[in-house]
Amino acid sequence: TIKNNNLHISFVSSNRGMSSIDIHTPDGMDAGNNIDPSPLIGDDQSYHTSLSIISGNERGFPKKGSISSDNNVDTDPLGVPSPPTWRRPISSARTYFTELSGFFSWKFLSWLAIDQCFISGGSLALVTTLSLPLFKELGIGAARQQLYMSMILSPFAMKPFIGVASDLFPIRGYNKKYFALYSILIGLLGCSVLLGLYHSGATEMAVIQGEDASQRLADIIVICFTAVVYEAAALDILGEGKYAELMRDHPESGSSIISFKFGWAMLGSLVTTIFVGPLSDAGYFHVLFWITLVLSLMPFYPTLAGWIPERLRTFQEPGMVKLCKGCLYDQGSFQEKKMPFIVITLCGLSAPLLAAVTTYADLAIGVAFSAGLITAFLVATYYIFPRTFFRVFLSIVIGYMGSVSVGSALGYYYTASEECVPNGPNFSYTYYVTVTGIVGSVVNFSAVILYQNFLSNWRFRPVLIVTIVIGSLASIVDLIIIMRWNVAIGIPDTVFFLLGNAVFENLVMILQSIPFSAVFAKMAPPGMESAVFAYTVGIANFCGMVSSILGSGVIRWSGMVTVGDTCDFKALPTLIVIFRMMVPMLVGIPAVFLIPNVFQTEQLIDWDQERWYENKSDVAQPSEQGSKKKDFNADPLHERHLA
Repeated sequence: TIKNNNLHISFVSSNRGMSSIDIHTPDGMDAGNNIDPSPLIGDDQSYHTSLSIISGNERGFPKKGSISSDNNVDTDPLGVPSPPTWRRPISSARTYFTELSGFFSWKFLSWLAIDQCFISGGSLALVTTLSLPLFKELGIGAARQQLYMSMILSPFAMKPFIGVASDLFPIRGYNKKYFALYSILIGLLGCSVLLGLYHSGATEMAVIQGEDASQRLADIIVICFTAVVYEAAALDILGEGKYAELMRDHPESGSSIISFKFGWAMLGSLVTTIFVGPLSDAGYFHVLFWITLVLSLMPFYPTLAGWIPERLRTFQEPGMVKLCKGCLYDQGSFQEKKMPFIVITLCGLSAPLLAAVTTYADLAIGVAFSAGLITAFLVATYYIFPRTFFRVFLSIVIGYMGSVSVGSALGYYYTASEECVPNGPNFSYTYYVTVTGIVGSVVNFSAVILYQNFLSNWRFRPVLIVTIVIGSLASIVDLIIIMRWNVAIGIPDTVFFLLGNAVFENLVMILQSIPFSAVFAKMAPPGMESAVFAYTVGIANFCGMVSSILGSGVIRWSGMVTVGDTCDFKALPTLIVIFRMMVPMLVGIPAVFLIPNVFQTEQLIDWDQERWYENKSDVAQPSEQGSKKKDFNADPLHERHLA
């Protein structure tokens, strides 16, 4: 490294055996010119070779071990960002964000913060929260509502398809920018239709006309909500693919970007829950839809301005085909890794198909269809990916399938009227959504800081086992309230639920989400970060959707009645004990042992050692083995692997 007051030059030897020069200036000039296009297809050899004469860091960020001289201040090599502390919250937070920007850049962090705060914590949280009071008003039961929620959230299981489509088909030269903008427009369209329905008085007319009219209106609302969720899912996977790539380049960053992401999502959720409950109690759903419309617009300018770092693609690049004006197709990348692309794409497309079949056709057919799909994905993953990847993938499938959801029945029980559940909790939406939501959001913030300070240095296995056990035990709070044991000892429902469920379950939710998100990010191989990350997250969401569908069947087959004046929740305590306490521990804990027991700051899979798709290419194209062998022999890192 050569440094003076105005210039910092680092000679970097990449893991591809190409020595190059990395130039940093204090004002960050040219930072946007050397940005990786799309992590899925950014592994083109000619692209890296041509870029290496300019910069050893094509993504525009400091590489591991490099030293920055911004603002003429010498700093140490980048390490794990120091988390905010209780003793010095302001100065430690400033240090944390500064160190984090060394890995992920300020513009990208700003875009991610806006997306998580206004979309994931804003419009997405608002839509999912609204589903309970809205569908209850239309007379939709808990089992049907849970099926609707699987349909509404199906875009998150579509992430593999979204990731592959955005990476293989650059629009106007950009892989992410226009896919993100189009997803925002889809979300705005869903909000506009909802506003039209509620201003025309369609809901009041549907309730008057009877059950069939209410269900038809509910189907339209589901489609609109799905459009809003699609925006959230698309923006989420575009951001996840980028930080998954950077986490692989900088494993020493640990889970810091995950904590950053959850922190901003929790801030947005906190603000959203303040007004959702009172407006729902008052029946002002059209006001909430106006708010959703505004929130959906927030990422538009940052996305249009190019805050997601990517390089302009051209049809002159090797393997690039021009489909039509403004749309390219990276045929070379698809041909190089055809089977992973096909499996990942099918995984994403199967989610909305499964949700539609289960919701609008037959539940049993949907369950059988989902079992066949999961088996097919497991077999394909076994044959396509390395064995270490398959074991982690299998752990994710088992863990998420083992958590059968009966959440909609709990929501209906807690908010049931006095006629439906005599002497029950009978919570208003202001209390159930807003008051407990505010407390839960504060707990979530605390959980992020708690995890970053105390659990981020643990190995993956112990931290996952601890969070699974605590998460299963958290359901004891629900069991106590339903059995009315808290009232027997003189503790009101509002107090016990607030101090128990709102605090305990929210704490556990975050403590479980952060390590699993880190596992997803660290599974991504070089050159396919976006697609494989989307595949693992997509299959997790797909399995979560299947568990929700199974839960809907369990609720229906248990004989519970969740709407009307003659409700029956007698089976609910048994379902909680079996599906929320026993099964997650009996299934989830053994599945954890399929995950390598490494620290969160280490690589989960050593892709350099695996040489996964390079080996497949060598076998498939023996004529090219000589040239590839020559390149690897020039790589000292490869020589160490051979030794």
